[in-house]
Order: sequence, then structure tokens, then C-alpha cells
Amino acid sequence: MTQSNGQVQGQSAFQSQAQTAGIHHITAFVRDPQVTSDFYAGVLGLRLVKKTINFDAPEVYHLYFGDQAGSPGTIITFFPWKDSRKGVIGAGQVGITTYVVPDGSLGFWRERLARLGVEAQESERFGEQYLGFADPDGLRGEIVARAEGANSEWSFGGVPADQAIKGFGGAVLFSGAPESTGKLLENVMGLTKVGEDVGYVRYRSFGDLGNIIDVNATAMAAGHGGHGTVHHIAWRAKDDAEHALWRSHVAASGYQPTPIVDRQYFNALYFREEGGILFEIATDPPGFARDEEPEHLGETLMLPEWYEKNRAEIEALLTPFTVRELEGN
Repeated sequence: MTQSNGQVQGQSAFQSQAQTAGIHHITAFVRDPQVTSDFYAGVLGLRLVKKTINFDAPEVYHLYFGDQAGSPGTIITFFPWKDSRKGVIGAGQVGITTYVVPDGSLGFWRERLARLGVEAQESERFGEQYLGFADPDGLRGEIVARAEGANSEWSFGGVPADQAIKGFGGAVLFSGAPESTGKLLENVMGLTKVGEDVGYVRYRSFGDLGNIIDVNATAMAAGHGGHGTVHHIAWRAKDDAEHALWRSHVAASGYQPTPIVDRQYFNALYFREEGGILFEIATDPPGFARDEEPEHLGETLMLPEWYEKNRAEIEALLTPFTVRELEGN
């Protein structure tokens, strides 16, 4: 069946002005759910907004942390795989996940990380100050303070809402073909090139969270997957209709997107870019309150309906953990 003229014109118009608002979520491999919860909730103060499973490997959790609602642009997700190999961070990955806090909050986080035994390294790029750190699996993160973006409403473990992580400031992409990655960000994803500093090229989307992407200016050695590495980065599509347009746009741009997949809390498609990084495009709706009340997000193991009949055996395979405040908070 051929497209109608209206459909063709709509697709053509989208291709000429396609722009993602920025990052939807970032997903990484870790080993232990309790250790991960202790760091991302206990240290960073994020909310566990969904406790579910890897739909492709139901013996493995899929844990989502973010702001009070798990809003797009705030969601860091994990596959805790106890027996996974140790990964190596390098080209073909998100090398550093950037978290943004309210303007003036960097001193609070400098003191907090030191008090909780998290070693931080200070750096500067593009005129901004960063606190860099690694989680217990070696995943690299950093904190930057900016005025843009709404404050989180979530307070936990000694982190007041007015100092809390808002969500993503963006990410640092480690590319094996940085020029190609940059062209994709500009010409397909619709980001704007800002400039170059200390070995990175900066791109910006129009959103106010997850909107600043830095890419290494020269190619680097390849990494390999395993715990302590990011599996993929997902970009925002505002709804299902736009998502379908994104799929056609990505394919027309010479990439090979997967079919659209139902991930319960968003729809997703995937493709790998020339620098080796796995990209996803995910819809903003329906969000994490589709199967739990907002005040009870993350409290219960939620399974898609096709796995409910196997709940007992799935729960028996998963390591119990609790979201808890850490001593010293």
C-alpha cells in the first residue's frame, strides 16, 4: 500500500525539521540491585520509580530511577546482572552520564559525596564546573549546576528537593567515528552544534533537561559491554505519531531502525550509529503511573501481562533489595 500525498508531505515536513527534545533515558549494566539502589537512591537521592524485569531476560531486574514521576529526561535505568563480565568504557558507548542540579548546589554535592566516601574529581569544560565520580561498578557520572530545567519535587536520604538532582544535564558520548556521530546529532536528531573545548564538541537540543551532548573530537579505542558500562541512550519522541515519523526519518537517513517495540511505559525503536553507540528513540507517554499510583511508584515488582503467569518463578530468581537511607545522611 502506498502512502497518501498527505502522509508523504507530513513525513517530508518532519524530516526537514526533526528535533528531539533531548535524552529520554540511559540504560546501563550493573551487578547487584542493593548496591545500585544504595548508590542511586541512597547517595544521589533519586527515586526508584519502577521495579520490573528485562523483558528479554526475565530473570534480570530492570530498575528505573528518576525524579518524582520518572519524567523523560530524568530516567537512569539498570540491568543488574550478577554474573556479567566487567565492561570496558570506550568508543561505542555513553562514556559519562551528566546529572544536573539547581544553580548554586554544587557545594552541597561536593560536601555530600565527600561525606559518603565517593571520590570526586573537579573539571571544567565550556565554562562549566563538573564533579566527576564513579559508581560501585565503575559507571562514570558527573554533576553540573544549571538554572534551566524544573527542580525535582523528590526529597530522600538527606537530599532536599531544592538541592536534588533535576535529571540529566546530558551525556558525554564516546564515539569511534566522532565526525559521523556529530553529523547524525545535527542532521538526523536535530541538535545544534555549539562549539569545541578541551577535546569535546558540544551539541544542544531545544529541551531544558538532557539537552547538552558532548562528543570526543578525535576517535578513541573501542570499549566492550559488561557491568560498569552503558548499554544504550534513548532520545525523546513526544507521542506515538511522532515516533512513527522518527522511524521513517531514521531509515531514510541511511540507518536501520528496528520495528517499534512496546516497553509498557514507552514505545521504543533502536539503531546503531556509525560511532558504534546504540541509540533508542522512546515515546514520552504513557509513563510509569500506568500500572501504579504515583505515590507508590517502585514499591512492587511490576510484570507485563504475558509474564504474570510466571510471577512465582520469576520472583524466586530475583535478589530481594530495599530502597534505604544510608548511614551518615
